[in-house]
Amino acid sequence: MGHFLIRRLAGAFLVLVLVSLMSFALIWLVPGDPAAAFLDASATPEQVAKLRSALGLDLSLPQQMLGWYGRILSGDLGQSILLNRSVTAALIERLPVTLSLAALALAFAVFFGVAAGIIAAVNHNRWPDQAVMTTALLGLSVPDFWLGLVMVLVFAVSLGWLPSGGFTPFLQSPTEWLRGMILPALTLGLVQVGFIARMARASMLDTLSQDYVRTADAKGLAKLHVVLRHALPNAMIPILTVIGIVSGALLGGAVIVEQVFSIPGIGRLIVGAIASRDFPVLQGGLLFLAVVYLAINLVVDILYAVVDPRVRLA
Repeated sequence: MGHFLIRRLAGAFLVLVLVSLMSFALIWLVPGDPAAAFLDASATPEQVAKLRSALGLDLSLPQQMLGWYGRILSGDLGQSILLNRSVTAALIERLPVTLSLAALALAFAVFFGVAAGIIAAVNHNRWPDQAVMTTALLGLSVPDFWLGLVMVLVFAVSLGWLPSGGFTPFLQSPTEWLRGMILPALTLGLVQVGFIARMARASMLDTLSQDYVRTADAKGLAKLHVVLRHALPNAMIPILTVIGIVSGALLGGAVIVEQVFSIPGIGRLIVGAIASRDFPVLQGGLLFLAVVYLAINLVVDILYAVVDPRVRLA
């Protein structure tokens, strides 16, 4: 298990180095002078020079890179130009909002995806199987921003069941928090249901063909008992890996969904940074999301190795 953890940590470290390098390079991909791009046309040369100094653009490239990695190691992601505060503090303040949205969306996706996959596998090559797979394909093809707008139009505007946007902290009102998070979480999660359903179906079909499942079936045990008690636990093992992939997709999708539903999370902060050209927030936000994504995948890999010891030898 120790060698497995070392390999995974080494891989995560290499990915983090590459992501941090790409985040550092973002400011150099901006056409022209990044400081002048942030300020309006009426800015004086003195104001541009002052901002260049604040961003460290007046230093040589090696000095800028050393300063970037030095700040990362100390947990300092710089100072937001627009917010006039620490980028790290702004990200940590919004992290619970984004994580709660992603966690609720993941719960929806896993529940509906696994249920749909079981129904499709048990009814293999019959109409329920075809219906689930067709619906899964449609779900994978629908953009989350379009689905979010449809959700708002139907459930908020037409029916008036749920709010169209906004966010209420959980500690302030759990009921209002849930009402405000249902639509964005469904929008974010339902797009991933099809992916999980296809994986669950394939895994269940493989498990249902195993000898021990056929033996349990031949003993006269109830079909539901055979599926849920004998087949499902082993079929869930490959789905653990998929959860890591889906978690990353949910974090990425939160950038758009938070904007659609006016949720003050990290995604909306990054979109605002792009619109206002607040480069420290953009660099820090992308790096921060990458760290969260790597941490989630590392936890999933460890759980996978605990459930299936054969993975440790891979």
